[in-house]
Amino acid sequence: MAATETARGGRTSRPWVFWVRIVVSVGLLALLVSKIHFDNLVPKHPHVSTLAYLAAGLAVTFGGLVLSAWPWQRALCVFDTPVSIRVLLSHYLAGQFVGNVLPSTIGGDVLRVSRASNSTGSTSSAFASVALERLTGFLALPLLSLLGFLAMPSLLEGKAARGSHFALIIDAISLTALVVILLLAASPRLAGRFRDRENWMRFIGAVHLGVDRLRRRPREGVAVLVAAVAYQASTVVVVWCAIHVLGLHVPNAAVLAYTPAVAMVQVLPISLGGLGVREGALVLFLRPWVASGQAFAVGLLWYAMLLVVSLLGAPSFAVGHRLGVTDVADGAETSRAPGEDEEPAR
Repeated sequence: MAATETARGGRTSRPWVFWVRIVVSVGLLALLVSKIHFDNLVPKHPHVSTLAYLAAGLAVTFGGLVLSAWPWQRALCVFDTPVSIRVLLSHYLAGQFVGNVLPSTIGGDVLRVSRASNSTGSTSSAFASVALERLTGFLALPLLSLLGFLAMPSLLEGKAARGSHFALIIDAISLTALVVILLLAASPRLAGRFRDRENWMRFIGAVHLGVDRLRRRPREGVAVLVAAVAYQASTVVVVWCAIHVLGLHVPNAAVLAYTPAVAMVQVLPISLGGLGVREGALVLFLRPWVASGQAFAVGLLWYAMLLVVSLLGAPSFAVGHRLGVTDVADGAETSRAPGEDEEPAR
């Protein structure tokens, strides 16, 4: 999807998708609102710690965006195109602004690919780096979730059992999808045969090249994964802060076990910004400890903090087109296409 949109200059040929997502989000939110009690949406006795947790949540949200540039940078290094964290953070903030603030069908990843193409001199490398960075979430999120269940095995029993089993199913689907994608991308006969194509299919070949390099350079793969886990862990902390802003009491291990599952389902391309999907998942997972309205409020507050921080991407979105290949770290060969001057993968 990102490849085809980028190849067409960032324009989508399916504007109706935007309206379908709005309808789904509105429908899910309306369903949830009809089943909650509004007196549970806000804390009854807010105090200084409420503001402290809110400030911490906003700070960690921003810190998470800074951390998000780290796995992306490590992914770019796989293609021998190192770019500074500062430049990638600018691109990432611009992507967050587009994806979370602007009413557009153009996803933030599409903008990131476009901006990174200017910084690396290669659209294929830019696309593949974003794809690899996204794939890290297929592993980092289930790992964090499983860590939560290991820390509190009792989540698999009693009232929490239903939500826990659903979370484990999400973890299993994510890991299975990752294995399938990596097997397809690593195959010279499947993805590898597209690496020398001149049309949009060259993006598939670029992903193949990245996966092949990670296989031959395990240390780089570990670096990418560590960066991804650090970034995804910040999301767990943001949800933990949102829960405490509302004065709720949820076991820390439960937050660790369920937040990654919510993060995985909310990115499904069926709603606008995950609205409705995120809140519904939290209602399911947090039911043993909080009322439906309170879980609903946690989801809205989580999204609100991301929305506020995403506004910081407005300047990057406005001036980011001025960033060019001069922003590439010293020594990078920006004009070389991925795979050039290298032996074909066998």
